[in-house]
Amino acid sequence: MQRYFIPPEQLTESEAVVTGDDAHHIANVMRARTGDTIIISNGDNREVLAKLGHISKDRVVAAVVEPLPMLAEPAIRVTIAQSLPKGDKLETVIQKGTEIGAVRFLPFVSERTVVQYDAKKESKRLERWHKIAKEAAEQAHRNRIPAVEPPCSWKQLLQSAREADKAFFCYEKEEGTMLKQAALQAIAERGGTAGMNVMLIVGPEGGFTEREAAEAEAAGCVCVKLGRRILRTETAGMVGLTCLLYEAGEMGG
Repeated sequence: MQRYFIPPEQLTESEAVVTGDDAHHIANVMRARTGDTIIISNGDNREVLAKLGHISKDRVVAAVVEPLPMLAEPAIRVTIAQSLPKGDKLETVIQKGTEIGAVRFLPFVSERTVVQYDAKKESKRLERWHKIAKEAAEQAHRNRIPAVEPPCSWKQLLQSAREADKAFFCYEKEEGTMLKQAALQAIAERGGTAGMNVMLIVGPEGGFTEREAAEAEAAGCVCVKLGRRILRTETAGMVGLTCLLYEAGEMGG
């Protein structure tokens, strides 16, 4: 069944109003008819089954049939902090990370970041990243759309890492600690995963410098390895996220 996210003010106790591209999708792509049912979420704390009534190319009105349980979000909240990669790799990270279960994406600039960050293009890129997260959340039947933050500096990233319950710094030169071990220890120390905020920090194509690794540790990050093989920057976040959710029992583990 198709799922759509709408602003909270467009979902009342009795009806849901879908506008814009989503209304076009319902009317012209899905070719829905009056009486068909869809799932509507306000992206926060409410999700309902709704029956379609009025349908036009730019506005769809549906009657609320019944509330639905919101069970798709992980108890452990993982932010993927990704050093800006080349090309459209960040789009892949956002799309697949949303499907797997990340709740937030934080792009940042590090020493070996190749991409020249252009603040003038930030608005348009952010809009596209948000759209990718929304569509992926709908496809994966998420209850909420992950947040996608504007790119930040290295200093700002370290401050965000300090604010997390635990921050894991993916570093290919780490010799001992594997992410699995560090995750299990962090969960045990906290006594469970409910409401736990974790940050997974991934470097650019050229990896992190030794100075950055030292500064990350000084900020409280735990340096970890993701295995014996070197992963591409767009792969590392997905692998690390999957590992964290598995060890937290979110994937049957």
